[in-house]
Amino acid sequence: MNLPNKLTIFRIILVPIMVIIPFLGIQGNLWNIPIQNLIIIAIFAVASYTDHLDGKIARKHNLVTTFGKFADPLADKILVLSAMLMLVEMSKIPAWIPIIVLTREFVVSGYRLIAVEKGGKVIAANIWGKIKTVTQMIAIILTFIDLHTFFGFVSEGLTGYELAINILASSFMVISTIAAVFSGVNYLKGCKELFE
Repeated sequence: MNLPNKLTIFRIILVPIMVIIPFLGIQGNLWNIPIQNLIIIAIFAVASYTDHLDGKIARKHNLVTTFGKFADPLADKILVLSAMLMLVEMSKIPAWIPIIVLTREFVVSGYRLIAVEKGGKVIAANIWGKIKTVTQMIAIILTFIDLHTFFGFVSEGLTGYELAINILASSFMVISTIAAVFSGVNYLKGCKELFE
């Protein structure tokens, strides 16, 4: 197994480790942020970086494999959706956000499979897909930092630093969700011939 594929497997292994952190009963705060959240952020950040790293190494050294093409996007989806579901359970974001993201991922993955079956056409990532990926990573990290609920400033009257973090976290989460919808629509437009 080559290095990019090992990094992909490592990313998948990090997900259950990240998910189990809230159940360990880790107490205390650092910079007014729960230590357990900081550990989750660190694991998520490392896992997200391996996503960038494995693709870069695979392309640079011509190590692209069939396993990598399948496992890499799957690992990304597992990582992002696991983090979002954790945030729902922590009452930090509403459930409709991961529902939209999950629906988009099912639709895009399904169309990719159909495209390959009908002639091997590869549907390339578009600008909305790249915006979705970057804003999702930022939104998830900021939401774990944020001590309040999604758009908490509306009902709680936050001020100062807490208000700024809440606005940033909520805004990036909305932007990433909108980008997910637009990128999904662009995928559908790019494979209209599959309906014929």
